[in-house]
Amino acid sequence: MQHADAPFPLPLTDYPRVSGGLFDVLTARIEIDSFNAIATAIFFLAVVHTFFATRFTDAARREQQRHDADADTAGRARTPSVAAELLHFLGEVEVIFGLWGIPLVTGIVFSRGWTTATHYLNNTVNYTEPMFVVVIMALASTKPIVELAESALRRIADLGGGTPAAWWITILTIGPLLGSFITEPAAMTISALLLGRQFYDLKPSRVVSYATLGLLFVNVSIGGTLTHFAAPPVLMVARPWEWDTVFMLSQFGWRAAASIVVSTVAYYAVFRRELRALALREPVADIIPAAPEASGLGDPRLPIPWWVTGTYVLFLVWTVVNAHYPALFLAGFLFFLGFDRATAAYSTLSDFRTPLLVGFFLAGLVTHGGLQGWWIGPVLSRLTEAPLFVGSTLLTAFNDNALITYLATLVPNLDQNLQLAVVQGAVTGGGLTVIANAPNPAGQALLGRFFNGAVNPLYLLAGAAIPTLIAAAAFRAM
Repeated sequence: MQHADAPFPLPLTDYPRVSGGLFDVLTARIEIDSFNAIATAIFFLAVVHTFFATRFTDAARREQQRHDADADTAGRARTPSVAAELLHFLGEVEVIFGLWGIPLVTGIVFSRGWTTATHYLNNTVNYTEPMFVVVIMALASTKPIVELAESALRRIADLGGGTPAAWWITILTIGPLLGSFITEPAAMTISALLLGRQFYDLKPSRVVSYATLGLLFVNVSIGGTLTHFAAPPVLMVARPWEWDTVFMLSQFGWRAAASIVVSTVAYYAVFRRELRALALREPVADIIPAAPEASGLGDPRLPIPWWVTGTYVLFLVWTVVNAHYPALFLAGFLFFLGFDRATAAYSTLSDFRTPLLVGFFLAGLVTHGGLQGWWIGPVLSRLTEAPLFVGSTLLTAFNDNALITYLATLVPNLDQNLQLAVVQGAVTGGGLTVIANAPNPAGQALLGRFFNGAVNPLYLLAGAAIPTLIAAAAFRAM
């Protein structure tokens, strides 16, 4: 049993070597620290909760309808139902891991004490990535940036006639590759916003909607591997394993680009009839996450001056360059808030509810993830090259892929072929679930309204399955 004054969580290098199989190792680690089993059980319950999110939102809708019917019968004014709001809260994917963080922290307090709990949250868990995602998503979803990205991609889409199908192909191929330069969260944000405007507003079928979302998630996950500084799972290993952009291009980049093209073309071939038919539909006007009209500020028809757009781009560049320095990118964000307010006359005023929810999601995920190394580490270290690739891909579906690659760096003297296998598996599996890759919650939050408020995990898994297999073939067979 672990002593009260021992490090928490116990570093992987401090566990004694245990002879026997994986089960023996994990059993011994639970005997050393029983909280390992508790933390993983809570994490498992949080994962299960994500699969039932749509059940809660459906129940919330039914409860509100019942509440409204009772009010109409009694001649009362309709009001929000407390029970319906609570059910809706439980169905918000972005709050699930934060919600389950409450019993986790409570368990740490009762098991180790308040001081250990606060030390873990303040000193052990690194919240830089959640904070960065909030800022980069807030910047990338602003009207000037979205209009600039849309203008650039329109030139490419116009080569295909500017049809919804042309936009669909352009966004799903070029958009994810931008993740290697402006970071994956920014690429996901811009791609999701443009898909909403150019594709989902046309009300495609549920099958095509989920196929597109799965393809987007997979393409963004592998699209950030052209460089060594933009994708979180690559960032975790670039310095310890001395990987640079030249190495990434030779080992990952061209394979990722080929996979993105092949997957997108394959899905287009399957769904080409519906994609072409979308050109005959009248779109429902999409609203960029901003609310100047509601506040009476600005005229949405007023063109945005070039100097305003240019300044927004500079804020975006500042954030990307200083992605590892929270004090710098948060300071830049505070200056941005002032500039955003000052240019509200051009309808630039932004709403940051969605970025904040996504940041909360990721903060909850890393809080849980920091206590899962006790079992992920032994699993990874006991696999040979091919099983390691498969294992990394599957583990990524239930843990942020950056956590998987980080834990791989803790395995001493890991062969380079095994290094490649674990990172290949981590980025390949990044589209299987909402929690598999850090930018996925941003995409889910921005496009969730097209899926009745919550993405069904099983439908998403089905939509991402084929692109995942194609990516696996690109990385392992080419």
